[in-house]
Amino acid sequence: MENKLTHKLRLPSEIPLEKWPSISAFIEEAKACVKEAEEQDITLRVMGGPSIYIHICTHGKEYLQLWEKLGRLGKKKFGDIDFVSYGKSRGKVVKFFENRGYIIDRRMLYRFGKKRHIYIGKKFPMVDVFFDTIDMCHLINFKKRLEVDYPTIPLAELILHKVQVVKMNEKDITDLIVLIRAHDVGETDEETINAKYIAKLLSNDWGFYYTATTNLKKVKDSLGNYTALTKDNKEMVKKRIDKLIDYIEKEPKSVRWKLRAKIGTRTKWYNEVEEWDVLP
Repeated sequence: MENKLTHKLRLPSEIPLEKWPSISAFIEEAKACVKEAEEQDITLRVMGGPSIYIHICTHGKEYLQLWEKLGRLGKKKFGDIDFVSYGKSRGKVVKFFENRGYIIDRRMLYRFGKKRHIYIGKKFPMVDVFFDTIDMCHLINFKKRLEVDYPTIPLAELILHKVQVVKMNEKDITDLIVLIRAHDVGETDEETINAKYIAKLLSNDWGFYYTATTNLKKVKDSLGNYTALTKDNKEMVKKRIDKLIDYIEKEPKSVRWKLRAKIGTRTKWYNEVEEWDVLP
């Protein structure tokens, strides 16, 4: 199996639309990877756009149609497939994706291999695999959480992955709108946004709390900007955001949280996200 990238492999932006995989092809590949990985004793879960698609389709085509009306799905629909796995499976993951025809960027492996792998494919442009955590603007730890849902990461982590972005873009906002519109807020992970889990996590990290609550309020304030949202849609999203924030605010805060809160935004409360080059 080839171990290095070649000039024949291209970034997603370089692949013409007529050769781009369909949504169904992306979803089928994502689900097949999770299923076959499990058969090889590898825990693998889908995240990102395909995972949102899988969750909202569970609740009916109306939410997929809403997602499309919000302008989230461009001509190429998805740019890649993102996964999360456990660090103990790193070696198995490399062999697994190589056997499926993907080629790993060895430079990225040597530099960031403990945290993240990037694979380039022929049929599917790119696959990202994160291990144990996603450490971007804020840290999300998946310890004992990947078994909670299937074939995706839990809804709580889907929400956290979006609200941890300090400079949220419109794609992040529309993803949050449709996720919150399609799922109730409660204290379970079964097709529900687990507000208790989110609140507990944020009660120990003021920086993450600040970014998350700021972004949730931003989403709520932006609802009037989207003509695709009906009055009922806006009211339901607002109600659920308020409910989630209420859980977060009422959760008792740790000493560490309280001490950091006194400093506030006078000191940077988030991590800078490094841009990674995949190909020369």
